[in-house]
Amino acid sequence: TMPKKKKKKILDEETLEDAVPSSELGDVEPETAEFDEDDDEDEQEEVEEIHVDEALEDESIPLEEKLELVKSAWETRENKAAEYLDGWQRAKAEFANYKKRVNRDREQYNQDAVGKVVRRYLPVLDDLERALKEKPAGENHDTWINGIELIYRKMVTSLENDKVVPMDVLGEMFDPNLHEAVAQVESEDHESGQIVDVIQTGYLIGDRVLRPAMVCIAS
Repeated sequence: TMPKKKKKKILDEETLEDAVPSSELGDVEPETAEFDEDDDEDEQEEVEEIHVDEALEDESIPLEEKLELVKSAWETRENKAAEYLDGWQRAKAEFANYKKRVNRDREQYNQDAVGKVVRRYLPVLDDLERALKEKPAGENHDTWINGIELIYRKMVTSLENDKVVPMDVLGEMFDPNLHEAVAQVESEDHESGQIVDVIQTGYLIGDRVLRPAMVCIAS
């Protein structure tokens, strides 16, 4: 007896739709190949190099034409090297600017945090300054005065360690960015707008104003 031939089952579109419902298939998008432009350029350069090598080995090509091919390939390589160097320099400059910006932001954040705390203690420092300006006379008060001066110097040193420094503005010209004028007086020894007295010491934190100085200026 002859063996029976197996029938080959062919699934056409209708059979496939019957086997798997379209609702389960979903939207099927065709796969697309992604090409990298840099890879294309590298492949193109490799092809050009092969053509140059083949041309150099071809004895039928005149020597002058071979020299022109070598010269053209060399110029292409030089231009490509200059392009890579320019890109590297740009990336280096951008990274340097990024580091500067990050460091500047970090420094400003630290100054803001320190300034928020320091502002609470500036009135205490003001009281110590007033006490030293009106210190009592007599040897009996030397111990008290030395104690106040010691506390004052320690506080100033602590502030300086956090880059907080008092302004020395007496005799300077009034600057609304640094000073706050609370009074005007007539003075023959000062120019108009010159600071003749400091009512309350101002402070800087870094190059920023933590508290403006309250001053009296000449009219």
